[in-house]
Amino acid sequence: MRRINNSLQVDRRLWREDIRGSKAHAAMLRDRDIIPAEDAAAILSGLDAIAAEWAATDGPPLDCRAEDIHMAVEKRLAELIGPAAGRLHTARSRNDQVATDFKLWVRQAADRALLGCTDLGEALLQRSEQHAASIMPGFTHLQVGQPVTLGHHLMAYAAMLLRDHLRFTDIRVERCCGNPLGSAALAGTAFPIDREQTTQELQFGFCTHNSIDAVSDRDFALDYLSAAAICGLHLSRLAEEIVIWASQPFGFVTLPDAWSTGSSIMPQKRNPDAAELIRAKAAQLLAAFQNLGVVLKGLPLAYSKDLQEDKRIVFEAADTLELCLAAMTGMIRDLKFNTERMAEVAGTGHSTATDLADALVREAMVPFREAHHIAGRAVAEAERRGCTLSELSDDALEAIDPRVRRDYLMTPAQSAASRTSFGGTAPNRVREAIAAARGERP
Repeated sequence: MRRINNSLQVDRRLWREDIRGSKAHAAMLRDRDIIPAEDAAAILSGLDAIAAEWAATDGPPLDCRAEDIHMAVEKRLAELIGPAAGRLHTARSRNDQVATDFKLWVRQAADRALLGCTDLGEALLQRSEQHAASIMPGFTHLQVGQPVTLGHHLMAYAAMLLRDHLRFTDIRVERCCGNPLGSAALAGTAFPIDREQTTQELQFGFCTHNSIDAVSDRDFALDYLSAAAICGLHLSRLAEEIVIWASQPFGFVTLPDAWSTGSSIMPQKRNPDAAELIRAKAAQLLAAFQNLGVVLKGLPLAYSKDLQEDKRIVFEAADTLELCLAAMTGMIRDLKFNTERMAEVAGTGHSTATDLADALVREAMVPFREAHHIAGRAVAEAERRGCTLSELSDDALEAIDPRVRRDYLMTPAQSAASRTSFGGTAPNRVREAIAAARGERP
């Protein structure tokens, strides 16, 4: 029973939050004349001493014979100040205590995720700026579709990171703003507490309105895990592209030694292990959300010991997310893009065929579906002759359709530059998007 019931090895990470919440609670009890001022002073002084003592070890020793972080704090406080420590738990339960501690911790985890998203976003903006006009193939179905700029492609991931940033901001500002402290075990308390005081002291937005919900709610943890899982998906997609781009058939990027590993048997190998690990760790983030959801789905109100398992799930997910964000930021900053190879591939697969169809519509007033068929015949003829569209002879173009003019055939760079619609791949639009992402005026 001791082994299955003990959670200190996991929840000792909450020691700062537990001490912070305990100080706020003790000060409120003092101000409401619920406990004597001298006992409150001893409690507050003792909690400060514990914080100073544990700062060096990042929490209590695991052999302190306490079953969780809350009892570890109370036990150490009793050792330091004696019987007065017993007054700290007046008008609260471990149920509202842990809900408060955990919500404070998730709030800080959201802050760290925001910093990670900001750093990666800035790395993407910097590389996008460097390559606003670098030509690469744009893909659909992993087949060459149309020429785009590398900057535009990287800005797609910056857009994903912006949405991640918004989600973590919502968690920080909205989802973790209700203060559970004062809900006690499940029914509130008969003591004349001041919940507004602890709400202000702990920088919550409001007091939770239902004590039963307050001690059993873990929506804020699910919200964090959902945001982490979605962010992990974005990181995994980018990691997958790095893996593909670094392969010899593509050759779009060269991985620096700092972000790759060698083979134990093949000396020529440079393996994209960091990217592959991020791709795998995204699965852990997805599993974390499902894991906590399954823990919660069958729980009756209010508190059940099942909720002890929520901390491990969220702590591990937060560690994973923060590591993946940091690793991806380093890779994006250090990657060498082989722009000549990208530009070469951008011209394959008759990637400017859509430009031919668009020119027929725009210049010759051909209906788009007809123009699409004309461009398709041009592609078929080029494939039959084993050449590009631009290498088709004038006679061949005339035979395809008399309305096809040579100046309708674009290079990949011309094609990308022509896509000037808002949000398009043209270099000037990419630079505008970068400026907008930084909050600057284009």
